[in-house]
Amino acid sequence: MRVALSVACFDDALFPDTGRAVTVLLERLGHEVVFPPGQTCCGQVHWAAGYHREAADLARAYVAAFEGGDVVVAPSASCAAAVRADYPRIARAARDPGLARAAEGLAVYELTEFLVDVLGVTDVGAYFPHRVVYHPSCRSLRSLEVGDRPLRLLRAVKGLDLVGLPAAEECCGFGGAFAMKNADVSVAMVADKVRHVRGTGADVVCAVDDSCLAHIGGALSRLRAGVRTMHLAEILAATGPA
Repeated sequence: MRVALSVACFDDALFPDTGRAVTVLLERLGHEVVFPPGQTCCGQVHWAAGYHREAADLARAYVAAFEGGDVVVAPSASCAAAVRADYPRIARAARDPGLARAAEGLAVYELTEFLVDVLGVTDVGAYFPHRVVYHPSCRSLRSLEVGDRPLRLLRAVKGLDLVGLPAAEECCGFGGAFAMKNADVSVAMVADKVRHVRGTGADVVCAVDDSCLAHIGGALSRLRAGVRTMHLAEILAATGPA
């Protein structure tokens, strides 16, 4: 299958290993990965912050970059949810029915949805001998409802010791601009999240959104907790100790 890789601008700027891991993983599974060069930010931050005209411009650019029939895979629940849940609202606000129709024509999947629902695989041939805890991001839970797909994939990784995260469904406190507008509350929320992560004794905390991991990783780093953060794709792409 030919897959168009949609890389969040957050990943493009700060976590390029995530896009590389998705490419390694999908190619190992026998698929062709292409990277449409015209892609930009999906516009979700602009939409959430009230910059609706700018969000509509970015949505049009996103649709233009990915239209053409390829399946689109995003290693970001936030961006996939933006296209599927936010674009119809953006199109209505912009009074642009053409944008709505174009967005509906895109087959956009978050990575774990694509692996489990489209490819029908949970064992992707990964090997990762570490104790791992999974943090479900708010957009993956509440917008995309990915459910246990990430956990099913992690349970099939050879050598991996998956441990449960107490209060897993509580937000980490990042939330786009929330961390900047409500810094004290955000710090309190991530302190709770980090306390739960450390209590599991995990070596690695993973998620399907690097934005959450940046927030959690920053708190872990300041505590010198010795717990790494990794995108789920990096674990699924691994075939040996890392």
